[in-house]
Amino acid sequence: MTAVESKFTDVMGMRAHYLEAGSGPPLVLLHSGEFGACAELSWEFNIEPLAKHFRVLAPDWLGFGQTAKVYSFDDMQGFRIRHIAALLDELDVEEAHFIGNSMGGGQLARAAVMNPPGLPIVKMVLASGGGAAPHNEARKVLNSYDGSRDHMEQIVQTLVRRPDLRTDDAYIDRRHRISHHPGAWEATAAARFSMPGREPSPRAVTPFEKIRRPTLIVAGGLDPLRMPGYGEILQDQIEGSELVVFEDAGHCPQIDMPDRFNNTVVDFLLR
Repeated sequence: MTAVESKFTDVMGMRAHYLEAGSGPPLVLLHSGEFGACAELSWEFNIEPLAKHFRVLAPDWLGFGQTAKVYSFDDMQGFRIRHIAALLDELDVEEAHFIGNSMGGGQLARAAVMNPPGLPIVKMVLASGGGAAPHNEARKVLNSYDGSRDHMEQIVQTLVRRPDLRTDDAYIDRRHRISHHPGAWEATAAARFSMPGREPSPRAVTPFEKIRRPTLIVAGGLDPLRMPGYGEILQDQIEGSELVVFEDAGHCPQIDMPDRFNNTVVDFLLR
């Protein structure tokens, strides 16, 4: 079994934490952005299988996990992307494949259309990343986290479809515990702040049609946090992209159906 190492380094004067395993072509895994999110939770069922083929690097974004709890109010998305790029430079990664789940996929797509690209992308996988997001009850559950264990259980049941995890007390407790790391709630909640009386700044729209990297879209057929059919729309926008729908998966197909997910992305990345 491939060992997964937890490592730290300083990047741009801030602590960066990442998980590393395997050898071969670099593969960077970018985690989601819910309260308590981190590389450990997003990719625990994927790192070791993927490390049989790649040098897997799974960093915690700024503000998440064990990376520094820093938030840039004037350029949140660009600042986080630059921090990941600087980490990869520190690790002598000149180019890599990337997989992003949810927020990680959205940030990955944004990096791909920057000029020059914000990350050294060879091929990329968007797992529930990008596409229209409805303002529904599921979204409210994720955005209104009050720090309680009961609310974390609601978040788990919103994100995860696997029966063995949705009601697993130990799994929910672990997510709840991680969400209480010092500064974690504040750094995640900061994205929702706006001055009283001022209209919130509109979210930047990613021009997916400008992506020029081989792209695989993995969509969950039971995803409550994306509009139905969003995967087909993304596929139409990203020239030459491929789409795979996991009909019984939700917002985290890499968690709900890890064996299928791992096999699907390895086939795409090594093809």
